[in-house]
Amino acid sequence: MRRQTATSGINPAGSSRALRLDPLSLPVRFDAHDTRADGGVRNIELHRERVVLRRAVSGMQMAINVRVSDFLGVALRGIDEAQMLVLVHRDPSLSIPLCVSSDREEIAAAWQMWSEIFALPQIKEDKTREPAPRRRRHNAIRARRPKFLVRRRAGGLINPANIHQGEREIIARN
Repeated sequence: MRRQTATSGINPAGSSRALRLDPLSLPVRFDAHDTRADGGVRNIELHRERVVLRRAVSGMQMAINVRVSDFLGVALRGIDEAQMLVLVHRDPSLSIPLCVSSDREEIAAAWQMWSEIFALPQIKEDKTREPAPRRRRHNAIRARRPKFLVRRRAGGLINPANIHQGEREIIARN
């Protein structure tokens, strides 16, 4: 696996290099800015079929493995004077920056290339995007019997009544 230097998140002192990953040199590993992670940095491994995000939150190390097909597409976001390409996921914390550039021709070519390599649509993002509505949860076991009733078996009577059918009743008297 080839390794590229960290170009996002915490750059080395004096580095003015913008994030620019090469889609033809996958797999690639790089660091990106993450506000919720410890140290503000997460490690990303980007492959053609999957993405592995590694970060630590409150001292707990985690690795999240996501298929590329689970992403919504490659989006073009406008920053002040530059534009950024992002691999967009439904969960915003799983979205991955791919390229930052102020050259419109370069960003358009990179956008097309990333979209073709991942077989994902090109998305033009607006800043006024609303979050998806919360999904309604359906409780599958709501109509079932309670657990303690399922465990309990129906038993027989302790002293069942004697029933004699088809016999004549004989009564003895003193």
